[in-house]
Amino acid sequence: MKSSTEKVSYKTTVPVFTDEMKKTYTILAPDMLPYHFDIISVVLKRNGYNVEILRNESHNVIEEGLKHVHNDACFPALCVTGQFIDALKSGKYDLNKTALLISQSGGGCRASNYVPLIRKALRAEFPQVPVLSLNFSGLEKGSGIKITWSMLMRFAFGIFYADAVMSLYNQCKPYEVNEGETEQARNACVAYIKRKLVGKGYANYKRVIQYILSAFSKIERRDEKRVRVGIVGEIYVKYSPLGNSHLEDFLRGEGVEPVIPALMDFVLYCIVNTINDKKLYGRDKVKASVYALVYKYLYAVQKKIIRMFTRYGFEPPHDFETLRKGADKVINQGVKMGEGWLIPAEMLALYESGVENIVCAQPFGCLPNHIVGKGASRAVRALCENVNIVPIDYDPSATKVNQENRIKLMLARAKELLAEK
Repeated sequence: MKSSTEKVSYKTTVPVFTDEMKKTYTILAPDMLPYHFDIISVVLKRNGYNVEILRNESHNVIEEGLKHVHNDACFPALCVTGQFIDALKSGKYDLNKTALLISQSGGGCRASNYVPLIRKALRAEFPQVPVLSLNFSGLEKGSGIKITWSMLMRFAFGIFYADAVMSLYNQCKPYEVNEGETEQARNACVAYIKRKLVGKGYANYKRVIQYILSAFSKIERRDEKRVRVGIVGEIYVKYSPLGNSHLEDFLRGEGVEPVIPALMDFVLYCIVNTINDKKLYGRDKVKASVYALVYKYLYAVQKKIIRMFTRYGFEPPHDFETLRKGADKVINQGVKMGEGWLIPAEMLALYESGVENIVCAQPFGCLPNHIVGKGASRAVRALCENVNIVPIDYDPSATKVNQENRIKLMLARAKELLAEK
């Protein structure tokens, strides 16, 4: 089936994904968040989209990214485009029945312009491949996934559940007595979540979270103190193994417990920014009012999940209102480009929960992230006496060895302080 086309502003045509294509097309999505995208993809499949999460991570992915993306673009754009091109060249897919899917936040970030960037990369070799956008900001009208209210709700609960699995896995894996128990609990929970999201009862979050907490609480763990390292920064390199050189695996290999803030924090951050736009600039009062109701509901769910974590003796997710209060100590909440005020807020929240060592993941080409990440770390250090923040740059020229050596220096000092305590 030949895809239809529509006119766009740069006086060319691009293939458009139509409803009829849902039955026959395979849709490829980048592996940005291993837990979350795997779970969220079942919601898209439930609505007729045959989505496949890409796992290709060879050096050829970076080479293809460098070949097809301008060197001024950010490192995440290079990784995502390279992963797409490498997959299309693999011979695994029928190029006349394959589409690409990318998420967009709609904020002041180059990620909001990934769709035309990817289309330009495809034009020479794969002009027939459509690019779809998954966003809630009205971007790429006519080329986006059609979001229903049911899908939106399932996405939200899927993120809550994936956040819980990610957090509990990292809290249990470094301390497990019986090798492999944590993986078994994780796999069982992911399978359970997927069944719920495609069926009934997906919104019964208390039952789902109870199942997840119960599964991980059965893991036999050593009662010992280990260095804990928080990971903050630009959203792609913060979560993506391809983008951060498998940072979580490296930290666990060093005998460390990784602590990664929830993706729901970023979702609530985007919602609050829309509400703040009304307060600061008088923008779209109707939209802000709707977002305020959504925020109130999601925050209420988060509060109850926090209480459930605490009852089971696990470290709970950060309370988002606590994050906002922390941000106010460092930077105004009007600073919302990229990850904006969320990065220093997460640094303070990690420190207050006992995580004194923090890796701030910095992708090449992300100016907002460098300002609110590396730039704001000085203010965070002034507020937190023993905090140890190390910014790590991720770009094509940065070697994994150099990145890991910088982190090892931080860990050496952290282990000395832990031994002294």
